[in-house]
Amino acid sequence: MDHGKTSLLDYIIGTNVVAGETGGITQHIRAYRITKNDRAIAFVDTPGHEAFTEMRARGANVTDIVVLVVAADDGVMRQTEEAISHARAAGVPIIVALNKMDVPGANPERVLQQLTAQNLLPSEWGGDVEVIRTSAVTGAGMNDLLETILLTADLNEYRANPDRTATGVCLEAEQQAGKGVIAKLVVQSGTLRVGDVVLCGTSYGRVKAMYDTLDVRRRVAQAGPSTPVNLTGFDETPNAGDRFHVLQDISQARQIAEQRAVRSRELSLAGGTTRVSFEEFQRRLAEGNLAETRDVSTLNLVIRTDVRGSIEAIEKELSKLEHPEVQIKVLHKAVGAITAGDVMLAHASQAVVIGFNVIPDDAARSLADDKQVEIRRYDIIYKMTDDIRATLEGKLKPEKRVVELGHAVVKRVFSISRVGVVAGCYVIRGSIARGCRIRVNRDGRTIGDYEMDSLRHEKDDVREVPRGMECGIKLAGFNDIKQDDVLEAYKIEEVARTL
Repeated sequence: MDHGKTSLLDYIIGTNVVAGETGGITQHIRAYRITKNDRAIAFVDTPGHEAFTEMRARGANVTDIVVLVVAADDGVMRQTEEAISHARAAGVPIIVALNKMDVPGANPERVLQQLTAQNLLPSEWGGDVEVIRTSAVTGAGMNDLLETILLTADLNEYRANPDRTATGVCLEAEQQAGKGVIAKLVVQSGTLRVGDVVLCGTSYGRVKAMYDTLDVRRRVAQAGPSTPVNLTGFDETPNAGDRFHVLQDISQARQIAEQRAVRSRELSLAGGTTRVSFEEFQRRLAEGNLAETRDVSTLNLVIRTDVRGSIEAIEKELSKLEHPEVQIKVLHKAVGAITAGDVMLAHASQAVVIGFNVIPDDAARSLADDKQVEIRRYDIIYKMTDDIRATLEGKLKPEKRVVELGHAVVKRVFSISRVGVVAGCYVIRGSIARGCRIRVNRDGRTIGDYEMDSLRHEKDDVREVPRGMECGIKLAGFNDIKQDDVLEAYKIEEVARTL
């Protein structure tokens, strides 16, 4: 949709990029840096939220703040709703630029209502989302927009250290005849200098030259934090979204790049990326590889339904699946067929796509296979909620329960060379089992808790010694056993929990 995003930047930067674009639509990623109140702001202009999401899917969170441009006459459109979902999934602050306020038919109040429906409550209505009324034609609101960006950066305490080796992200790269590889990079921390050895994904090289992104003929010698530059010197074209690092040695950079290339080929031959599915969530949680926030595991969902009423019914059912340790996060919900944009959002956010009485289009099917994103289709709400409930219950950490086994009193203590101290015991309650844990009690209090190293009856290793029998017990890492100590045997069982 033409909301005037690039025209807005043209006014801020003082250029006319939009005049040279096919159909007035951004075709390539661009990055510019301006100065406001002696402070630098770097803008990244992408061709839609898909490019933004693709970079995030590669692990590169390029932006610190998202400026969502909405036309005051058109309002929040379907593509705007998707862009909001992508920006919210990135977890960065959102500022709304309510553009085209000079156009006849502009209705800002209607747009504010639409934003509220998307859970973006404007600050003037008591929320935390700043909405700045702007015009790319008259320049109205431009200073307010820049001031709000700087204030948001201050509130979030965005800082970077310029006195270190540079790191950042590749936004775009191409091969130009006579010039070689031209890569557009954004420095996020440190300072990048001509002559530095740079590793970016499977590409590497020494920086031959850097150019200003606004004036491609003007060379720059160094680039600090939040500075975009066009760079030459790479051996091959890096991918958009690849992170770059400065190394000390060109041979080290070459070795790492070759290792990454080999791993990339192996991953491709093995079937590509890890599948995002309900089962994969459960497996990764069991292995401890699932990202958690404050001990809360999150299942991300992208939901598509046939009618708006189905979304409301699904949300009502999902709200019943609550537990302090697990939660469901709906990244995007909309009516209509499952699209490639839904799959890209799911891929970038490790989510599962849920379709209720809808099917994926051909592009979404193909992309889901390529990105290994699971699309689950349902026609009965309760079947869907049953599946999600089972997945969440698999994500609940099992409850640990202490099971008391038995008590034994130490009658004699034996010190054996190359073995250690063995307690000769008499079982007075329950039984002592191999593999249990032992609490050592002395004079009415517990002095330690240890694993059992061995359990013997006479000269034989045994699995269990019942009440009224004698046994020899050796504890792991504890030799200070004394006569009349009472040993309590217990084990810990894990019990599955339900919502």
